[in-house]
Amino acid sequence: MLTAYDLMTIDPITVKPDTPLLEVVALMNKVGNRQLLVVADDGELVGIVTDRDVRLAVNSPLVTDEPLDRIQVLEQHTAVECMTRDPKTIPSDTPIHKVAQLLSAYKYGALPVVDDGQLVGIVTVTDLLNQMALLPEPD
Repeated sequence: MLTAYDLMTIDPITVKPDTPLLEVVALMNKVGNRQLLVVADDGELVGIVTDRDVRLAVNSPLVTDEPLDRIQVLEQHTAVECMTRDPKTIPSDTPIHKVAQLLSAYKYGALPVVDDGQLVGIVTVTDLLNQMALLPEPD
């Protein structure tokens, strides 16, 4: 039986809570991720920030349509201000059918993988789809 361990990205890219959103966006673009895990200095998972979270922050009704104002929002605000705190996590031994159920039910793009309180990886919808693409075609 395949588990989250078999699909997950080990040692995922993370940011600190005080990372400016401009850096978060630059890192997402550089590595091609739609979400980044937010960890405290001790390595504890404290949140997840997604491209949707950033878009909502920048497109707030409090921000004008001026591009420079949007850049200022990205420079002046940090990951902790728009992240989802205490995200749903899974242990690495979670069967992939359960991972798929959780991603679908909650409409998540990813689930952090945590064992014994330590972040060990992340499973994304893309990871799951890539695994499904490896299955043999039915006769």
